[in-house]
Amino acid sequence: MREIIKLGLILLIITTVAAAVLGYTNAVTKAPIENQIMQANVLARQSVLPDAVEFDALPADVFEGYDNVLEVYKGMKNGSPVGYTIKANSSGYGGPIEVMIGIGLDGIVHGVSVGNHTETPGLGAKAADESFKGQYSGKTVNTELVVIKSGVPKDNEVQSIAGATISSRAVTNSVNLAIRLFNEKLK
Repeated sequence: MREIIKLGLILLIITTVAAAVLGYTNAVTKAPIENQIMQANVLARQSVLPDAVEFDALPADVFEGYDNVLEVYKGMKNGSPVGYTIKANSSGYGGPIEVMIGIGLDGIVHGVSVGNHTETPGLGAKAADESFKGQYSGKTVNTELVVIKSGVPKDNEVQSIAGATISSRAVTNSVNLAIRLFNEKLK
């Protein structure tokens, strides 16, 4: 009986020390991790709306009712707006796919950046490749985009990733949501 109590106390001490070390590590790394996430978001905004020099966050009530929109920023250059960046997410094959979309005041999609996702490596993860996301650049906000599996894409079509149609549709759904928000509230 004494041996069990002794082993239990040793285990308690080990787990308490491990929990304290993990808690300390979490507290120390929390601010740098948040800073890296903010920097990654700024870089994503700049990549999808390269004409903008600074970005001003819009209040959440602007995109209220657009359930999958996470944030909207107005891109500015020399004090004048040049477009908007819209971060949205849609459900892919492996879970939510976070997408940043840049739309200029000219009604053209200037860029798409795929952020956090849990898609299958080698398949759905190809949504972050330039060969896929680059298809959105230059598309207009006049019509909704459609994913096609084969053939040559027309003006309102995007070629899906082979074997990853669900991921392709998820990214396109986010872009279509951004287009709808732009047309209904930001134009």
